Amino acid sequence: MLSVQSSEIPAISRTLARAFADDPVFELLFGGAVPEAPATRFFTIMARTQFEHGLVFRTPGNEAAAIWAPPGEWKLPIAQIVKNAPGFVRVFGHRLIANLGLLNRLEKAHPEEPHYYLEFIGTDPAFQGKGMGTQLIQPMIDRCDQEGMGAYLESSKESNLAFYGRFGFEVTRVLTHKARGGSGPQQWLMWRNPR
Repeated sequence: MLSVQSSEIPAISRTLARAFADDPVFELLFGGAVPEAPATRFFTIMARTQFEHGLVFRTPGNEAAAIWAPPGEWKLPIAQIVKNAPGFVRVFGHRLIANLGLLNRLEKAHPEEPHYYLEFIGTDPAFQGKGMGTQLIQPMIDRCDQEGMGAYLESSKESNLAFYGRFGFEVTRVLTHKARGGSGPQQWLMWRNPR
């Protein structure tokens, strides 16, 4: 696991965009297929927002990347939202208002206890199943245990629950998002107590 340098943010943002190309919640956010260029812009904004905390990581060849937030820093400050509003409009267009509603719903369900937040983790599909995600999670899990700190994430794929479970994450709640014409994709909110 390597800390991302500022110049590497574009590369890891492309990796995350590829990793989330088939993500059900991202499909809802984009109103269908997840286009790589706008998704890359989105992850660039998110990586730059958390970059100052030193918790944006990558594998040596940028095959996988993770964006973590430290305790108390998981919520995007209003100033950051305003600063990045033009970028978010470029990414989501007319869907931005509805997407902010989804974000608000997730924020209300976010735990209040101090914790490290695994905001995003993804592996380029060409490299999935080769232990890249483990390289990006295990060092932070070790850090959580050393500091006696909880960890939290939201999984938008049921198929990933067993993977996160190997690190001690447990489902605490399931959210079903609203979509045009009825219910939309689910997200599994997962918490890990330190050991």
